[in-house]
Amino acid sequence: MRCAVVGAGAWGTALATVLAENGHDVVVWAFEPDVADAINTRHENPRFLPGVTLATTIRATHDEAAALREAEFVVLATPSHVLRQVARACAPAVAIEATLVVATKGIEEDTLALMTDIVAAELPGRPVIAFSGPSFAAEVAARQPTAIVAASRDAAAATRVQAVFSSPSFRVYTHDDVTGVALGGALKNVMAVATGISDGLGLGFNARAALITRGLAEITRLGVRLGAMPATFAGLAGVGDLVLTCTGSLSRNRSVGLEIGRGRTLAEVMAGRETVAEGITTARSAFALAAREHVDMPIVAAVHRVLFERQPARWALVELMTRELKGERG
Repeated sequence: MRCAVVGAGAWGTALATVLAENGHDVVVWAFEPDVADAINTRHENPRFLPGVTLATTIRATHDEAAALREAEFVVLATPSHVLRQVARACAPAVAIEATLVVATKGIEEDTLALMTDIVAAELPGRPVIAFSGPSFAAEVAARQPTAIVAASRDAAAATRVQAVFSSPSFRVYTHDDVTGVALGGALKNVMAVATGISDGLGLGFNARAALITRGLAEITRLGVRLGAMPATFAGLAGVGDLVLTCTGSLSRNRSVGLEIGRGRTLAEVMAGRETVAEGITTARSAFALAAREHVDMPIVAAVHRVLFERQPARWALVELMTRELKGERG
């Protein structure tokens, strides 16, 4: 297959590696010219995925049209806040027959749209697949065993993506709950910030487990309100991705929360960081989406207060523990 990967961050680069090792013709579009140059000349991406030797067959370009020319599969792996802009710019060059794989995770701040909805709006008439699950880019690139979900309302398209990506170290399951898979991938980043804050405060494993479990309840509550299937959140794109991102040392979102819990401000933590912690942006949009849908999401609200309302992290955790008592299924 001729595959284009739009976005040369860690995740886009790792997915390009999977595709290339499966024998596909892969071209990566990089926003940064130096990244494209490093991939082409040194077969590495030291800026976003250091220490990984890339397949020599992977090509990179700073030219969107060149990357997308004749591509049968287009993988979108940009940061969430620029996905609409990039998808719109790509539209003239994307073939109408192309299959669109959305590997970006998040909720658009202005419209509160999921990433799959953005791609469907900007690149209409093509099958759209939500691609999510527990998958640190560095481990995928190192061929560590990984399982992920490809969700689409077009069953044949999901099966095509499964066939294109699957390998002995990268197992892809199909699904039809696009909303659930996309939402789980977005909201787990907010919960990872919350567990990082808790760990930074030194609150222990009991608190971490409670945040993960109650965080899953919040994600499921909002997902069901938006039309997702509850069972989706018990799968790879739900609890699987949530546990990984909330506990793994490679989690950027957890690391941001960890520093905030230790007393640093958000501005201090983000200063000089080149990589994106999607949970920061998603905390704001998730808070707004919960309000719009009248869904109670106390952990999301607590993270929002800490990040954007200057509430001390310890106070936010105290407020969570002293909320009105209720049944677990309430």
